[in-house]
Parts: sequence; structure tokens; C-alpha cells
Amino acid sequence: MRLILLGPPGAGKGTQAQRLVEKYNIIQLSTGDMLRAAVAAGTPIGLKAKEIMARGELVPDDVVVGIVADRIDQPDARNGFILDGFPRTVAQAEALERMLERKGMTLDAVVELRVDEGILLDRVQRRVAQMQARGDAVRADDNPEALKKRLDAYRAQTAPLVDFYAGTKLLRTVDGMAPIEEVTSAIGRALAEGAFRGPGRAAEAPPSRAKAPARKAKAGARTAKKAPARKATPAEAAAKATGARAKAAKKGRSAAKSASRKVASKAPTAKKAARTAARKGGVKGAKRGGKGAVKAAAKRAAKGRKSAKSRQKTARRG
Repeated sequence: MRLILLGPPGAGKGTQAQRLVEKYNIIQLSTGDMLRAAVAAGTPIGLKAKEIMARGELVPDDVVVGIVADRIDQPDARNGFILDGFPRTVAQAEALERMLERKGMTLDAVVELRVDEGILLDRVQRRVAQMQARGDAVRADDNPEALKKRLDAYRAQTAPLVDFYAGTKLLRTVDGMAPIEEVTSAIGRALAEGAFRGPGRAAEAPPSRAKAPARKAKAGARTAKKAPARKATPAEAAAKATGARAKAAKKGRSAAKSASRKVASKAPTAKKAARTAARKGGVKGAKRGGKGAVKAAAKRAAKGRKSAKSRQKTARRG
């Protein structure tokens, strides 16, 4: 179970984180604790952070993400973790996402404890008054003025994470103003729901529902029943019809091109046949013309002979 807890100062993240640690046997990771541990251990990233802090500068996001990356690789984080106080900005959230992706990991949920800031300020005032009445020491930052500054910083830097994680469907919002036990129960229900619908996990049917038909394994090891066909929506049906028309038009264009190529390929043969026919026709015409001339000459010769005989007969009579 890999979680992020979001919520303004005083929302009760620490209390709920400890309960989640006990329930899921995971660890709670605080940015400050991780930085101090890395510096004390003298890790390469810890030494880098030490130099930056010694100069009085803020530790950059890449160093913080590097420290988180080293920490979640340790054996006690094998079952999962809760990130408390990190990420604080959208840039850190994006860097965390890339780092987890490189490790082949995903978050299971981001739990937001939503509270009323006005009521939070009243709570702090009452708590400070009670501590002073008992004679207890009050922390310098445990007062309404300090809390107001921390709330302003939360709204400016961290509140945008709610929209960021809502876009990934990881966000689970819980009413942080409810009594502690009710908040714990609400978080449990939100995480149980996320186990069925959250990204990065295989969807599992609740015990009260029938098991969904399994898909056929890619390796072909087992054959599973196919889920019943889902009726297409009007938009899907329209898209399918448009695709069919486009496919038919493409097929028609292809057929037209093919017919054109066939006609073009037959054109030379047709031209050759025409020329051959023309030549043959000319020869036949010549032959017919020659025969006609011979017959005409024979007729003229026969007529000439007939005329000669006629003149001879006339001469003898005279």
C-alpha cells in the first residue's frame, strides 16, 4: 500500500497516518526525518543535502526526490509507505511520479483530509488556552498566528495537488472535521473502494458480486470465458458507421484504379490489332482492285474484237 496524505496543518494527518501504519504494516515517511537520516548516514545524496543546508539554502526538489527514492528501497518499505509532508508542490508530485515509474511502482491512493480552516484556528486557540491553564509549555509555532501563516503557505503551494491528483483518479477525499474514529473509518472505506477502481491495480470484484469473466491469457496457458458484449453507445455506433463508409469509399477508389490500370494495359494491344487490321484491309482492297481492272480490260478487248469482226463483215458485203 503506497499512500500520500494531503491536508492543511492541524487536519490530523499525523494521527491518521499512525493508524494506517498499524493497520497495513507500512512505514510513515516524513521529509524532514528522511533528510536528517540521510545526512546522519552520510549517503551521497545526504551529503549533498548537508552542503546545501549548511549554506542556508532550501533543498531542491531533485535532492528531496533522491532521498525519498533511497528510503523506499530499504527493506522496511517493502510492504508500502505513507508520504506525509511530501510532495508539497505539483513539480514535486511530477518528479515523484517519474521516480516511481522508473522503479516500476505506482501510488495506490492520495487521501485528502478536508477541513474548515476557521474551525482549525478556533481549535488551536482553545488548545493553547488549555495548555497554558495547565502550565504546560507551548511550542513557538503552536499558536493562531503561526497556524495562519502555515495555512496561507498550504493554499499557495500544496492545495493545487488536490486538482493534480484528481486528474489521475487517485484522489480520495474524506471529511477531516469528523471525530477521529469516523475519519479513520472513512479512510478505510475510501481505500477499499480504491482497491477495486484505482489505477495501477487489477480490478477485483467485491465478494458480494459474481466474478467477472477472466480474459484469455496472452501466453495461451488458459482459456477463459469472454465477457458479454457491451451494447454500443450512439456515439460509438456513429463512429463505427463513419468508419464503414470511409472503408467502402477507399475500396471503391481502389477498384477504380485497378480498372483504369487494366484499360491502360490493354490499350497498346488494341492499337496493334487496329494497325494489323488496317494493313490486312489494304491488301484485300488492292487485290479486289486488281481483279476489277483485269475484268474491265478483258471486257474492252472482247468489245474491240467484236467491233473488228463487225467491220470485216461490212467490208465483205461491199
